Amino acid sequence: MNRNSLLGVVFALLAAVGFSAKAILVKLAFIEGVDAVTLLALRMAFSVPVFIGVALWLSRSQAEPLNTHDKLLVLGLGLVGYYLSSFLDFLGLQYISAGLERLILFLYPTMTVLLSALLYRRAIGKPVIAAMLLSYAGIALVFLHDMSAKQGGVLLGASLVFASTLSYSIYLVGAGHAIRRIGTARFTAYAMIVASAASLLQFFVTHSVAQLALSRRVYELSLFMAIFSTVLPVFLLSYAIRRIGSGSASLIGSIGPVSTIYLAYLFLNEQVSLLQVAGSSLVLAGVLMISLNAGKL
Repeated sequence: MNRNSLLGVVFALLAAVGFSAKAILVKLAFIEGVDAVTLLALRMAFSVPVFIGVALWLSRSQAEPLNTHDKLLVLGLGLVGYYLSSFLDFLGLQYISAGLERLILFLYPTMTVLLSALLYRRAIGKPVIAAMLLSYAGIALVFLHDMSAKQGGVLLGASLVFASTLSYSIYLVGAGHAIRRIGTARFTAYAMIVASAASLLQFFVTHSVAQLALSRRVYELSLFMAIFSTVLPVFLLSYAIRRIGSGSASLIGSIGPVSTIYLAYLFLNEQVSLLQVAGSSLVLAGVLMISLNAGKL
């Protein structure tokens, strides 16, 4: 593996852990009584100044202005990939555990690879297929554990998160093409500004300013979410996609469920069973296989 591919693998892994922590922070915030729309708006409100700053800084460079096609691409992917996916995910987390949420979200590597193969006519190598099978065998084991402790609304929550997964998969496939055209940082900043604007607009249409009278802990959790589960992983993932492609980046991200399971154990007291340990081991093995083949997708 060359240095460029290795950096892509590291960036994808760090992004996966950062995104995984989001579910824990969301669940902790829900304990404080905040709703999904408000929490998403706070997350975006805290993170959007960074993206605006990046966009302004890049505007001073010699970058050519976006054409109509590029603007529509940023608008569409920002709405589908960051706003819609995040909103559906937040809604789903009201009904299911953090571990189960992350498992459903990580159906997206399969969706992304298949969509990429279909749209861009890319062959899927045998090592990648083997890694997918290994990773998802592990995820299936953990899924069996979570389903053994059913709670009310699990089907609704799982459906919402599945819809979030589909929208995110579409984003990942489109992002690989858009990043090559627009540039990593530029595309990410613009797409996140679009998503932030949509999230804030939704809040002000459906809520009153008085509903922002929340506990200090909600604001602290929202700030942590903005920094460590939004700004940093968003840019890390974009750089990973640029270096190793959307298929490899998303498959390496299958370490996310493992991270979430143990974070949920530490912070939410969610149970860890032998099934989860066995499944996590298989997922890690699959991630290692993908890492070794990162430059081949």
